Amino acid sequence: MNVEGTAGIVTGACSGLGASTARALAARGVQVYGFDLPPAVEQMGDCSEGITYLAVDVCDPQMVEEAVSQAASGAEPLRTVVNCAGIGPSMRILGRKGTHDLDLYAKVVQVNLIGTFNVLTLASAQIAKTEALESGQRGVIVNTASVAAYEGQVGQAAYASSKGGVVGLNLAAARDLAQYGIRVNCIAPGIIETPMLATVSEEFRHGLAEGIPFPKRLGSPDEFASLALFLIEHDYINGEIIRLDGALRMNPR
Repeated sequence: MNVEGTAGIVTGACSGLGASTARALAARGVQVYGFDLPPAVEQMGDCSEGITYLAVDVCDPQMVEEAVSQAASGAEPLRTVVNCAGIGPSMRILGRKGTHDLDLYAKVVQVNLIGTFNVLTLASAQIAKTEALESGQRGVIVNTASVAAYEGQVGQAAYASSKGGVVGLNLAAARDLAQYGIRVNCIAPGIIETPMLATVSEEFRHGLAEGIPFPKRLGSPDEFASLALFLIEHDYINGEIIRLDGALRMNPR
C-alpha cells in the first residue's frame, strides 16, 4: 500500500518507538496524528513537520473517538494505525512486600491491551469508510507486543499478560477486519534502546547486549519504525507477528 498522501495514527508518539514511527511515516508523505498523554504533548507542542500531536489517553473511549474522528476528517484518507503506547512496571506475584498489587496489574492490562483494542476498534471503523484501493484494501493496523509475551521474566507478570493479550488479539482482529479490507499485523520487540533504558548505566546496557545472539547490540526505535513501514506497505502480510529481537530468547532474569 502506498502511504503517500494518506493520514495515519501513531499512539505513544512523543517518545521511543512511537516517535520514530511517526517521523518515518511523515517522511513518506503521511499526515500523522500522534496520540500521547497531555504532559507529553505539551512538551512536544501542537505539531512538527507532518505530525499533529493530540492529547489522548488510549484508555479513554471518548478521547480516542474524538481524536480518531479528527484524524479521519482531513483531506487525506485515514489508512494506517501503529499502536505503540504502553507501560511496563515490574512487580513479582509474591515478593518481600507481599502480593502483586491488583490495581497495578489492572492498569498495565488496561493501557497495553485494552488501550490497543480501543484504538484499533475505533480507528478501524473510520478506515472502513474510506474508498477501497486495489484488491479491496483500505488500510493497515500494526500493534506492538513484546518478546515478554512469550518469555516473561521475573517481575513481568502484568506486562507479559498484557502483551500476550496483544499477540492473541492479532489473528482474530485480522480475520474480523478482512471483510473491510483492513490488514492487522504485530511487532514483538526485544530489547530496544528507548527512553526507559536511558536511566540505566552503560555497563548494564552492555550486559543486555551481550545476551543477544546477533547482532550483539540493542535494537533501535528506527529499526522498529522501518519494520512497521514494511508491514504497512507489503500488501500480502496479514495476521502476522514478527519478533524484532536479534534471536534473543529471554532468560528468567
